[in-house]
Amino acid sequence: MKRTALAVGLALLLAGLAGTAQAAPMGFKDSWMTMGDLSPNWQEVLVNYALTPRDAIGASALKMRSDDETLTRDVAEVTYTHLVKRWNLPEAQANIWFIGGVGSVTGNDFAGAKTLAAPGIQVDYETTRVYASLYGRLYRAEGLNHDFAAARLGFSFYEVDYDETQPWFIVEVRRMKGLSDKTEVTPMLRLIHNRYFVELGVNNAQQARANFMYIF
Repeated sequence: MKRTALAVGLALLLAGLAGTAQAAPMGFKDSWMTMGDLSPNWQEVLVNYALTPRDAIGASALKMRSDDETLTRDVAEVTYTHLVKRWNLPEAQANIWFIGGVGSVTGNDFAGAKTLAAPGIQVDYETTRVYASLYGRLYRAEGLNHDFAAARLGFSFYEVDYDETQPWFIVEVRRMKGLSDKTEVTPMLRLIHNRYFVELGVNNAQQARANFMYIF
């Protein structure tokens, strides 16, 4: 009986998410999520496991490069994601997430590894047709400050049924301290299905970018 109730609950949850941008940084309880963000100056891959509907632990590897390609940073961290607050509105959902990490950073302009702390927050709002989010993380180590901020705004071209792929148009604006003095703007096409999405775009520096997410 409990398994049946759990399956029904999961189906209802996925049905409720169908057609939205699915911006959550973690999956449903007992699921694994893997995500990637790949471009010439930013290459990040992470995986996390949802311990509860609100908490997930994981690990990530991040490689950052300066605009002039002279400086690099390699970050390895253990992450913790927590749903701080959720609003389930009649035709929308809004969330506040804490996303934090602790690990090490190496670089090509200093010797050895430094301990890194990276607390962050994400605020998002989405309906089946509109999506908006704000995201910020502090990447701090001794003598290093690579704080990062991003904003996203997008819309879906049309609504779809639960088992269909939905196309979205997303524009992201992001900026990072220490390695870049430019604001990166990337328009992307997002294709999203029940448990995955892919995003493809080209930023204002004419660099290709590809993102993905998969829940299993």
